[in-house]
Amino acid sequence: MKQKVLSILLFFVVMTVFAQNLNMEFVTRDYMRPDSTFTDRLVILENVRNSGITGIGDFYHEALRFFLLRASDIRTNEDRRAAETSARILAQGLGDEEHTAAAPELWQLVRMFDVVYGQNSGIEMQDALIALGQVNGREFLPQIVQRLDDLNTIPIGDVETRRRTQRAVVGCVNALETFGDPSGFRPVFFVAIGPYDPNIKAMASVALPNLLEDPADIIIDIVQNRVITPPGMDRIYIIHEALLEMLRTRAPDESMARVAAATLAAGWNYPATGAVNQGNLGNLRKSAIDAVRIYGAADSSVYTNLRRSYTSNFNSVDPDLVEIQKTLHALAVLGTDEAVGMLIEFLTQLHSRRHSGPWRNNFERYIFEWAILCIGASGTSSVEARFLLTTIQRDSVYTYTEQSWAANALRELGF
Repeated sequence: MKQKVLSILLFFVVMTVFAQNLNMEFVTRDYMRPDSTFTDRLVILENVRNSGITGIGDFYHEALRFFLLRASDIRTNEDRRAAETSARILAQGLGDEEHTAAAPELWQLVRMFDVVYGQNSGIEMQDALIALGQVNGREFLPQIVQRLDDLNTIPIGDVETRRRTQRAVVGCVNALETFGDPSGFRPVFFVAIGPYDPNIKAMASVALPNLLEDPADIIIDIVQNRVITPPGMDRIYIIHEALLEMLRTRAPDESMARVAAATLAAGWNYPATGAVNQGNLGNLRKSAIDAVRIYGAADSSVYTNLRRSYTSNFNSVDPDLVEIQKTLHALAVLGTDEAVGMLIEFLTQLHSRRHSGPWRNNFERYIFEWAILCIGASGTSSVEARFLLTTIQRDSVYTYTEQSWAANALRELGF
């Protein structure tokens, strides 16, 4: 009995294989019958898909060629619905088969169902783009980058336009991530920070590290506004998000420092009016200063702009004490001769200020304390620093607490 069951099973396996090989020739001829309708061909495609047959990339390719050839025959709504479903089956089938030779026809499918045409839902375009990535159609990489650039500029206020556009965006991001080419980083970055639904932005954010391990050059171009950016998007927001994206990477410290320097410069050079923009610029600078503290000063512009962060706030009627504190801390951690020299300069100015009269407000005394603490933390062996701290420690104009700050700093420096 057991042997009989095995014989029956073997018979069906052999017949299935035989039928599969035989039927594909018949299916291809049946699909390409001149008198068949879009609905007729859809039924055939659904049967092929549901059969689970594999290794039929050639069939799907031939079927897509015929589909494109007959696309002009679409007349009725029924034709249209059948064509849309057929396009998805063909794209998914070619993608699953990784049928590289079909890349040109898949790109034609992308263009046929592009959301630029109002009647298209975007889902067919999405499937065709995903399939282009799966078949490694890298020859169409520039076109996909350009298409995503264009999509990033489309206003997506109404619900239907938003849905259609986001489907196309998903397809572009998926294909670019599959290619893993650096040229895809910039447009995918603008998806990650753009006006899309959270799941779309999250998908783009996940894709970015797979496109480029060290995007410093592209990020700096974005920060310095040397690339095309989507219209209507706030520049300060773009710059801040570019810095944060860089900090998410595993790029070398040198690259991190370069981006931090460019961002800090942008935080001072970008023209902004109004309290909100000024506040956003201040937050941008503070993020950049934190990055400088962690990754170092990439060039001399860092010291110039750190000085501006201190001086501009110190002289302001409404100073950002957090920015001052972060600036002093960054200089202490940098610990270079130039950084220590700036700390000594700031403390000397405060020392002179105190000799001209009592502290005018609490923030002057706060900054005085921070400057002393940061010199102590810098590890400097500067004779000038030692002299200044010793002077403050012994100067009767200061309170016992203020003198103690200087004494503690001297001990920390080993003096």
